[in-house]
Amino acid sequence: MLKLLLGLTVCTVAWAAVDDQTVAPTCSLVPGWTQDGQPRFYTTDNLYEYMDGNSEGYFSYNFQNMHGITCKRGEATFVIDISDMGDPDNAFGWFGATRDLRQAAYPVGMGGQIVPRRLIFAKGKYYVEIAANPEGDHTAPLKEWAAALDKLVPGTTSPPAALAWFPTENQQTLNLVPESVLGLRILKRGYVAQYDYGKAFVVLEDTPSSAAAAMQSLRQRFAANSPVKLGDDAFESSDKYLGRICFVRTGRYIAGYAITADTADPFLLTRELIGRIR
Repeated sequence: MLKLLLGLTVCTVAWAAVDDQTVAPTCSLVPGWTQDGQPRFYTTDNLYEYMDGNSEGYFSYNFQNMHGITCKRGEATFVIDISDMGDPDNAFGWFGATRDLRQAAYPVGMGGQIVPRRLIFAKGKYYVEIAANPEGDHTAPLKEWAAALDKLVPGTTSPPAALAWFPTENQQTLNLVPESVLGLRILKRGYVAQYDYGKAFVVLEDTPSSAAAAMQSLRQRFAANSPVKLGDDAFESSDKYLGRICFVRTGRYIAGYAITADTADPFLLTRELIGRIR
């Protein structure tokens, strides 16, 4: 039995190494590029060294590890990194947090962007990035690398389902907030859409029970509240900064609107929102 357990452990470790290797970039993925220096591997224990201390953003989106390599072709140097962010929500969330909203999207993975010296995209649970040097427009080779890395990286190319739950009319931004949704510690992680009249949100709890506990904490936080008939549990309240708010629990989700304009009704908007959640 001991030999069997040891054998299973060895196999598990070997499989994990192979699985990691499948998402480690190599310079041979695109013809003409050669490796410059040694491959990189970082975890939560040492990413701060590579990022010169700027690793907190990665950690807030559940960073697990990073495989990287530097490749050269002629005068161009591409620093290529692939990060495991734990799940597609976090990978897409970190992409959303790092993209330039002033620039166009690029069709790769679940969503991507190419600017003259940078490529980023999310696919499955992975976040992919390339930093290009020297100064200049590296768009053409970045597109080559986008195609090659898209083939290498496993996982879904469909954006998180939650994105389709939010109305698109008058929508300004839509992002995964990794902690303190609406600035409330009770709401640990969820999607927030910004509109000209306020914010819509869907918080991702692990279970209906944990969502129910969070709703109870919200009732204590917003002591002046009125129950309303929506979903499994719901109430309305108001806040100096958030405006008029409607919270509703449906299964393991907590959703609603925080409205700062007199022209919109948080109850009606929330009713429409929970009708979209699947």
